[in-house]
Amino acid sequence: MTSQRTRSRLVQRLKDQGITDQQVLDVMANTPRHIFIDEALSHRAYEDTALPIGFNQTISQPYIVAKMTELLLAEGDLERVLEVGTGSGYQTTVLAQLVEKVFSVERIKPLQDKARQRFSLLKLHNISLRHCDGGMGWPDKGPFDGIIVTAAPEEVPPELLAQLAIGGRLVIPVGGSRHQLLKLVIRHSETEYETTVLEGVKFVPLLTGTVR
Repeated sequence: MTSQRTRSRLVQRLKDQGITDQQVLDVMANTPRHIFIDEALSHRAYEDTALPIGFNQTISQPYIVAKMTELLLAEGDLERVLEVGTGSGYQTTVLAQLVEKVFSVERIKPLQDKARQRFSLLKLHNISLRHCDGGMGWPDKGPFDGIIVTAAPEEVPPELLAQLAIGGRLVIPVGGSRHQLLKLVIRHSETEYETTVLEGVKFVPLLTGTVR
């Protein structure tokens, strides 16, 4: 179930759902999703579905990972990207192959520790990790050319907007447990932001505090 043919079928499904960025498709094809989930679920690794990773968290559906990455990269290459919610490290790994530097924050320490091991295994050296309350981002490392959020707050956190570079892009699911929308926010100036609502999604909630 981890063969290149299986991965190729997944990529074809992504194309059928409208993913067109060839760089993103290539990275999705070459990223071993099975190493980011428990062995008991590895036979489902290349299904286009979210899967549990413990601590009431999930590894995102491949289509959503591809879609959010494509939206982030729509205006060309990015140097510095903030990811809020490392989780299993799958989205982080996809980003790390497409941008110069990824700064990823995670509130659940055991998930972060497992992700760090996976990045080492994959020899990804352009990822910096921080254990903290994700909604606050990582202000010391900003501003960021792109921010991607892998859990849903009720509203877009102003702390994250403040860490977005002018011209930068924020891709974020927003809403409560019943109704969430994927949004793209582009910062045009110190005070001007343009928001586009894209599609309905389902993410775990963005929670405050940290877990050790």
